[in-house]
Amino acid sequence: MSGAANAGPGSAPRGTGLSAHILPTSATMIGVCLTALYISLLSPFSGGRMVVDKLLAVDALVFLVSAVLSFLSMRVHGRAARFESLAENVFIGALGLLALGALVLAFAVS
Repeated sequence: MSGAANAGPGSAPRGTGLSAHILPTSATMIGVCLTALYISLLSPFSGGRMVVDKLLAVDALVFLVSAVLSFLSMRVHGRAARFESLAENVFIGALGLLALGALVLAFAVS
């Protein structure tokens, strides 16, 4: 019998929670931020580009924090729900920061 079959009615099997989705998505978004950062280095230097570069660098770190919290929620048994909630909130904040970076980039290009 698997461990999932022995789980109680109120508990989800390990690895099937939101953290199982946040971890790989956060790692992917780190790559997206770094790719956009390096692509922006191809354009001429401007004040707007500097703002975008800093936003993307900070956003990559925020996605990293989300990934670490998500990983911890899958590994730590006592406070898994707390880590997962934090990972979710940090991830949503990082998505907002990425959207802000896209807006700054769109208006800095012109």
